[in-house]
Amino acid sequence: MLTTERDSAVGAALRGVRGLIAEVESAATKHREATEPTRRVTEVAVILVTVAVSLTAINFLRDGSTPVAVSGALGAPNAAFDGLARWALVSIVGYVVPALVASRLLGIRWRDLGLVSRRAGVGPYVALFVASVPFIAVAASNPEFLARYPFYRLAEGESWVPYLAAWWVLYAVQFVALEFFFRGFMVHALKDHLGVAAVFVMVVPYAMIHFNKPMVEALAAIVGGTVLGFFSLQGRSIWPAAALHIAIAASMDLFALFRLGA
Repeated sequence: MLTTERDSAVGAALRGVRGLIAEVESAATKHREATEPTRRVTEVAVILVTVAVSLTAINFLRDGSTPVAVSGALGAPNAAFDGLARWALVSIVGYVVPALVASRLLGIRWRDLGLVSRRAGVGPYVALFVASVPFIAVAASNPEFLARYPFYRLAEGESWVPYLAAWWVLYAVQFVALEFFFRGFMVHALKDHLGVAAVFVMVVPYAMIHFNKPMVEALAAIVGGTVLGFFSLQGRSIWPAAALHIAIAASMDLFALFRLGA
């Protein structure tokens, strides 16, 4: 009975994927037929050049070795927090502003880039989070993992407030910006031109931003980025993926803090 039910669920999922592909490809075909070739090439070029410029700027400008001084508003100056704040703020601006400007130039409504709120279809995201927790728990015992996480290290006797809490807020907003850039802007701005292939185009730079992470995490980003890309095509919203990303990141930090005895 369980095998039959599992086979039925897998079959339903595959039919859903095939239906989604057919729907997206049909819409892309109609768009290509209705759009002059030079304009199509120009629009794709604007989108991909925006992606290249954004990621290049983020890579070179968010180096925390020259921090922004924001910790003073929370209390005493804190160089470690300020370095991370620079990383987060440059990422947020770099992911969001160029994409919004390019979308406006191309006549794409911002709400069509996944900026709509949908409560339906969150089940798969919850399942992904539940499935990821055991792997995070195991990874948290790895010295390579603990050497990287948590990003903000509490000094001996330091409270979680204000700096760790403030960092988590910035970290969460950074994930919203990241999801908007990859699963929102890249997927939805390109889908009318490239169809489902927009997901796989998005996965290439998404995998590359994980090159400084442990190899297992970088490889997982390829799979995760692809799955979330298809989910974004189906649900047309980045918010569940952003919530999933935040939940996983928070779990990684909490497991690491527990292991470190913080």
